Amino acid sequence: MLGKIGLVVLTAIAAFLGWVAVQPSSYRVERSAVVAAAPAQVFAHVYDLGKWQAWSPWAKIDPDAKIAFEGPRSGPGAIMRWAGNEKVGRGAMAITEARPVEALTIQLDFVEPFEGTSTTRFAFAPQDQNTRVTWSLDGTQGFAERLIGTLLGLDLEEMIGQDYERGLANLKAVAEAGGPVPPTQPPAAPAPSAEDPG
Repeated sequence: MLGKIGLVVLTAIAAFLGWVAVQPSSYRVERSAVVAAAPAQVFAHVYDLGKWQAWSPWAKIDPDAKIAFEGPRSGPGAIMRWAGNEKVGRGAMAITEARPVEALTIQLDFVEPFEGTSTTRFAFAPQDQNTRVTWSLDGTQGFAERLIGTLLGLDLEEMIGQDYERGLANLKAVAEAGGPVPPTQPPAAPAPSAEDPG
């Protein structure tokens, strides 16, 4: 009897692991918002990594997170490293490509609470007198990540999507507040680094 129960349990576990194994390894998250400001105004707040603290959804989750910059503060080559609490984790982001006032590509390297690399993109499209901002994330998950996510009932698309929605709402508020359009060209020399995240 116990042998039959054990066989049923092992069969169920094998079936579950097999189901996890055939789940898509790639993922994509995308959210959009319309901002009542010109594309140049909105683009500038994303192009300059030093301005992210004003609208990033994670800045309010851990306002004490340590931030450090490398290279220019804006444009390709700009790097921001962070180290925060368990909800923010630790990692780095680097702007790899930019088409001024149109699009931006960033490589995200996570260290904690998990390791991984993904690509996030921003697109800025004129819409009447406004700007439609589209924020997307593309990446892959190994079997272990898919297994843990399934066991914990994590919905990556919903979880990250909620953060993106908050971030876009913050970006909308900041961009619509007005003020002069910040420059969209990197400075001639790297800006001084903030605290070292260690």
